[in-house]
Amino acid sequence: MTVRVGVVVFPGSNCDRDTLRGLELAGAEAVALWHEQASLDGVAAVVLPGGFAYGDYLRAGVIARFSPVMRAVAAFAADGGLVLGICNGFQVLAEAGLVPGALLRNRGLRFLGRDVRIAAERLDTPFTALVGDGRPLRLPIAHGEGCYFADEATLDELERDGQVLFRYVDAGGTRARAEGDPANPNGSLRAIAGVLNAHGNVAGLMPHPERASDALLGSDDGLPILRSLVEAASRAAHAPVSEVADRAPVAVGS
Repeated sequence: MTVRVGVVVFPGSNCDRDTLRGLELAGAEAVALWHEQASLDGVAAVVLPGGFAYGDYLRAGVIARFSPVMRAVAAFAADGGLVLGICNGFQVLAEAGLVPGALLRNRGLRFLGRDVRIAAERLDTPFTALVGDGRPLRLPIAHGEGCYFADEATLDELERDGQVLFRYVDAGGTRARAEGDPANPNGSLRAIAGVLNAHGNVAGLMPHPERASDALLGSDDGLPILRSLVEAASRAAHAPVSEVADRAPVAVGS
């Protein structure tokens, strides 16, 4: 049975159609979830797509976090539901406190749109299980506020607890430097491109896997990320009722 995965559509979203298509290619029944609805319609996972939710007024993601659907997303995540935020969706998750850290203006103070390479730090998560051997993935970016920031203590905790999901790397897979390295396009601290929450069921990722989900787009390196999410959601959706009732989110690194 095909698993249903929801894609939230905010005013100003511009990657929702790409994300719906990418999830379909990954084997899901992808459904749109309008920002004003208070229900997630029984989906097994949720994706917050890229774009400029509410025009990114005040700050990217700061208004979207108050939309009715985000209350449902927060409750879903608290119950262990799988949530992925891509680009603007990552910003929304950070503003909502569903993932640690913040996304600041790119170090060069310019909007960037080009391909980058990232590598998974872990291959045992719902978002990376099918990525493979940790090889560099070529994905596009399109953002003005993608510089990942957290204080040193938080960064150390993320490293210790296995919450760094992806890092920017060069073509050979070497981790990018924090500043002045073209492989780290926005100057993210510790070259962080994606993170997990403490329970490992919510992830934020700055590059766009849905824009690299078909070889016709120039790369299908993003498809394993989407397939990982779809397969993990399918397992959760089709688990026995007794198993679901007894299941609690498992902390990352445990």
